[in-house]
Amino acid sequence: MLLWVSLLILAPVGGQFASEIKSVISLHPPWTTLFQGETVTLTCKAFQFNAPQKRKWYRWYLPGEIQSETTENTYEARESGGYKCQAQDSHSSDRVDLLFTTASLILQAPSDVFEADSVVLRCQAKANVILNNMTLYKNGKVLQVLDKTSDFHIYQASMKDNGDYHCSGFKDTHVVSSNKIKIVVQELFPSPVLKASSTQPTEGNTVTLTCETQLSLQRPESQLLFRFVKTSMWSEWKISPEFQFSPIRRENSGSYWCEARRLNSLVQKQSQELQIQVQVPVSQPVLTLRPPGTWTLVRDKISLQCEVQRGSLPIWYQFFHEDVLLMKTKSTSERKMSHRLSLTENHFGKYYCTADNGLGPQRSEAVIPVSKPVLTFSSPGTRTFVGDKMSLQCEVQRGSLPIWYQFFHEDDLLKKREAISWITESYSFSLIAEHSGNYYCTADNGFGPQRSEAISLSVTVPVSQPVLTLSPPGTWTLVGNEVRLQCEVQRGSSPIWYQFFHEDVLLTRIEATSWRTRSYSFSVAAEHSGNYYCTADNGFGPQSSETINLSVIVPVSRPVLTLRPPRDQAVVGDVVELHCEVQRGSPPILYQFYHEDVTLGSSSSASGGGASFNLILKTEHSGNYFCEANNGQGVQRSYTVSLSVRVPVSRPVLTLRTARAQVVVGDVLELRCEAQRGSTPILYWFYHNNITLETSTSHSGQGVSLNLSLTADHSGTYSCEADNGLGPQRSEAVTLSVMGLTGSKNSLIATSVTGGLLSMMAIAAVALLFYCWLLRKAGGKPTVDSSRNPSAPDPQESTYHNVPGWIELQPVYSNVNPNRGEVVYSEVWSVKKENKLTAASEPEPFKNTDSCVIYSQVKGASTAASKPQFLDPLTPHR
Repeated sequence: MLLWVSLLILAPVGGQFASEIKSVISLHPPWTTLFQGETVTLTCKAFQFNAPQKRKWYRWYLPGEIQSETTENTYEARESGGYKCQAQDSHSSDRVDLLFTTASLILQAPSDVFEADSVVLRCQAKANVILNNMTLYKNGKVLQVLDKTSDFHIYQASMKDNGDYHCSGFKDTHVVSSNKIKIVVQELFPSPVLKASSTQPTEGNTVTLTCETQLSLQRPESQLLFRFVKTSMWSEWKISPEFQFSPIRRENSGSYWCEARRLNSLVQKQSQELQIQVQVPVSQPVLTLRPPGTWTLVRDKISLQCEVQRGSLPIWYQFFHEDVLLMKTKSTSERKMSHRLSLTENHFGKYYCTADNGLGPQRSEAVIPVSKPVLTFSSPGTRTFVGDKMSLQCEVQRGSLPIWYQFFHEDDLLKKREAISWITESYSFSLIAEHSGNYYCTADNGFGPQRSEAISLSVTVPVSQPVLTLSPPGTWTLVGNEVRLQCEVQRGSSPIWYQFFHEDVLLTRIEATSWRTRSYSFSVAAEHSGNYYCTADNGFGPQSSETINLSVIVPVSRPVLTLRPPRDQAVVGDVVELHCEVQRGSPPILYQFYHEDVTLGSSSSASGGGASFNLILKTEHSGNYFCEANNGQGVQRSYTVSLSVRVPVSRPVLTLRTARAQVVVGDVLELRCEAQRGSTPILYWFYHNNITLETSTSHSGQGVSLNLSLTADHSGTYSCEADNGLGPQRSEAVTLSVMGLTGSKNSLIATSVTGGLLSMMAIAAVALLFYCWLLRKAGGKPTVDSSRNPSAPDPQESTYHNVPGWIELQPVYSNVNPNRGEVVYSEVWSVKKENKLTAASEPEPFKNTDSCVIYSQVKGASTAASKPQFLDPLTPHR
C-alpha cells in the first residue's frame, strides 16, 4: 500500500518530482500550548526514501520573519510563533502555531486531529498553583468535571467533536480560565471515486475498475484497503485499488461502487454508484411457429416468432421465406419478435430469421415442423406387474433435427430428451404401483410441441399392510360415544376386501373398488373394550394390520355409603367403618368420605369395588355422612346417612340438702342426683339403704331431685344411679342421721347439751371473728385444703350444680372422694342466706367463702362408715 501511495505522490513529471511532495511537522510533546520555560521538539519529515537531506526551518514573529537552516530534522522551540519546515526537494509544511504562556491554567491539545484519532485534551495548572473544581467546556457548555484527572479523552474522533474547548478551575473563590482551543477534525482521506476503463464494454473484453482516493499528506504512514461491491456481492479487502474483469460477461452488468478504509481503523468511505452495461452479441436465433403444428389449409393464420437467448438491446429482426425478406423490425424491450401472416399456396416451404444488435448478425436454422408423434410400449399386453421392465418409445414421421421428446404420465413429466440424429427416442423404467395410468409423449423442433395419443397402463399391485386407526383418536373412549374404525392400505390394486375384527371375532366385511380405505362405525358399550385389527386382500392374500387396544371407560354410578358400627348403637370410642361402593364404573376410582361437608379422608380403588374408612367415634361425630366416587369422568355423590353417637353416663353425684345442720324428724330433705355427661334420656334411681325410693327421667341432660319428709326411719345411707341404656353408674353413698324427741328426761339432757354446745359455738364464733379480722387486716384469707375441698373438680369431669338459696346456716350434705382416692368422707357445710338463686357453675357451699365444715364422717372406700364426728367450725383442715 505504501509503495502504491508513493508511486502516486512521487511520480515523475517531465524529469521533475510532482508538487504533491510536502514536508510534515510532528511535535513532542504533542501540545501547541505550553508554559514559558518549557520546550517542545519539532521533527520535520518528508515522504522520501533517499538519504537524509538538508532541511530549512522558519519561524515567524508578526510582522517579521526569522529563518534558520540546519542539517538536523529536529528543532527545539521555546518561543511563541508560527513554525514551518521544508525538506530538500519538497514543499514547505503547513504552519504550526506554538504558544508559550505565563497563564496559571492552560488547555493543551494536539495540532492536527484526524477522524478516528484518539485525542487527549489536558487541562494543566502551573506548577505550585493549586486549583479546585477543574471543569472542561465545549462551546461554552460543561463537558466534564475533571475531579480525579486533568486529561479528557476523545476516542475515535469524528466531526461531532468539532468545537471550541477551554477549561477552568477555582483558586480560593476566584475562577481561573484557560486559553481556548479550536478543534477541527480533518478527513483522513476523501470519499473514493469509482472509475471504469469502459462503462459499455462488449462481452469478452477486459474491464478494469479503479477506486481513487488519497490519504492526507499529514498521515503518509497510514495504509488504505479497498473492496468493490455489486448489490449484495462484494470482493475481499485488498491493498490494490483496482479490480479487473477478464473477460467481462453479460451477468457482470449492473451497478457498482467501491469502499475504502484505513487499516486497523473504523474509518470507511463509499464511492458513488457506477453503472456498467455489458454489450452482448446476439446468440443464434430460434424460429418457431405459433400456434404449434403443421398447416395445410389456405388462409390459416400463423405467427412466426424469432427469439434469441442473449444479446444486448436493441435488436433488429428479419424474417425470410425461401431467402425472400418478409419483414424487418426493431425490438427495444424484448429478445423476441413475431411476424403474423395468412397462409397462401406460396407460403409453404422453409423459413428462417436473423437477429443483429450491431455486433454482427446471426441466422436461425431453417426448420420443418415435426409431425404428430406415436407412443408405443415395449410390452405387447396392457396388464403388467410391479417390478416389470417397461420401455416407452416416441417417434415422428418427419421434422427438422434437433427434436426434443418429452414423456408424460398423467400430465407429469417423466423425462425430456434431445434427438439430434434420429427421429425416435425411448425411455425405460421399472414398474411400481404408482405407474398405473395414462401415458403420452410430445415432440418439438422449435415450431411447438406435437402430442401423441394417450395409452393406458394398468399395474397390478398386492396390497400393503393395512393401517387401522380410531376416530376420534386415542386409546380410550366413554360408553355411548360413536367410534369409527378406519382401515387403509398405502398401495394395492382394486378391488380390495376389508374385514374388521374385535378379539378375533369378525365385525364386518366391506369391498372397496375405488378407494384404498374403508371404515366401520359403532356406538360403544362396556363390552367393547379389547383389541381390534383389520385385514385387506385383493386376491394376493390377506394382510393384517397392527392390533389397537381400545379401553371403554364407564363413568361411576351413584355410590352407596354403608356405616358399620360394632354394635347396634354407636358409642363414643367405638370404631365405625364407613364403606363406599359403586355398582359400576371403570377403575381406578377415588372415594372421598365427608361428615357434614367436611372431608374426613379418601381412598383409591385400583381394581374396582368399594373402599372403606375407619373412624374412632367422638361426641362431635354425630351428624350426616356421605361419600363421593370419581374415576375422572365426573363426581357422583351418595345419599346422606345419619349417625347418632351416644355417650355413656358418667358417675353421678348425689347431693343432700336440708334446712338445718342437724336434721330432725319432720324436716324436708332434698336428694339431687346428676351425671356430668351422658346422652339423653337418662333414667335416675334413688336408693335408701339400697332400697329403691323412686325413679325419674331427665330429657334435658340435667340432674333430677327427690324431696322426703323425714322420719326416724330415714336415717341411713343414700345413693343414686344413672343409666341411659349404655350401662348404669352409681354414686358414692351418703350417710344421714335423723334426730328424734323421746321425753322430759331426754329434753332436759338435750337442753343441757344444747346449752353447752351453744356456749361453745359462741366462744368459737368470737374466736373465728377475731381470726378473720386478723387475716383481713393482714390481707389474707382462711386456709382451705384444696385436696379435700369438694369444690375441686374431678380431673376428667366437670360437675354442675343448681342450688337454690337457703336460710342462714343452711346445711348441705355431700359425698367427697378427693381425686378418686381410697378415702371417702361426708361433710355438712353451713352457708349464709342468699336472696337469689345462684347461677354459678358449682354449688354455693363448695365455694371458698366464709363457710365452715360443721360435720364430717370419714370412711374407707371398702369399709363400713364410721361414727359421725362434729368438727370445730374454726378447724382449718378437714
